[in-house]
Amino acid sequence: MSTTIRLAIGSIFIGALVLAIKMLAWWLTGSVALFSDALESTVNVATAIAALVAIRIAARPADASHPYGHHKAEFFSAVLEGVMIIVAALLILREAYQGFLNPEALDLPIEGLLINGAATAINAIWAWVLVNRGRGARSPALVADGKHLFTDVVTSAGVALGVLLAIVTGWWVLDPLMAALVAINILWSGSKVVRESLSGLMDEAAPQETLDTVRDVISTEAGGAVEAHDLRTRHAGQATFIDFHLVVPGETTVFDAHEICDRVEGALREAIEGARITIHVEPEHKQKHTGIVVLD
Repeated sequence: MSTTIRLAIGSIFIGALVLAIKMLAWWLTGSVALFSDALESTVNVATAIAALVAIRIAARPADASHPYGHHKAEFFSAVLEGVMIIVAALLILREAYQGFLNPEALDLPIEGLLINGAATAINAIWAWVLVNRGRGARSPALVADGKHLFTDVVTSAGVALGVLLAIVTGWWVLDPLMAALVAINILWSGSKVVRESLSGLMDEAAPQETLDTVRDVISTEAGGAVEAHDLRTRHAGQATFIDFHLVVPGETTVFDAHEICDRVEGALREAIEGARITIHVEPEHKQKHTGIVVLD
């Protein structure tokens, strides 16, 4: 079982545990803000399941129907997570509105805050694990899941502050007010996750750092070639697709041209994890500049 799948399964169990703890905090207090916080945690469980499904699909090897693999499945999951974050925020706003209409004093507020704080600590630790391990594994679904959990941590902190102020001041309307403010922050976070995921579905080029690495490797390893041009990249899940044209002297044999390509491909795969490389070898009259020049 791969690391990404183990982390995705872990997210489901952590999400269910945190949801149970937060529901207990709401049951003890009757707080609209704490109920809204628990409501968002139901989305965490659902999106963790979606991430697991997407990762398992993305891990499938290429086949006749999907010759480039199934890597983009993770982007679909990340989009779904962003949409569900937005839905959770809207549901929280609805609960906050009801709380504004009928503000009520809370039962056992301190106990509820302590219980909710324990759930928040669990979420914060797991979110950090998901983002860092997800980036290391180049898994958009895990990174999106981790960022989602970070929004949940922010939500919980805001909720705790609102409930604490309500206890100190006796202004119980602060309970739904804080829930509404946090919901607005969640809306922004959800829209950001959707935007980032859609960029992957639209075949956005690899980051500038990756492009610089590709150019440096080609310039260093393509000795014997005349030029490299028309470099194109795109990323899909854990894969980075790289293709470019490599111009070789007219007298170069097929064997020698193949050796140059193998050398460049090996260096690119070593420098960029998950690289999928396509090199188009061209004769000398196709060159556009002098020397190994990498042009987009």
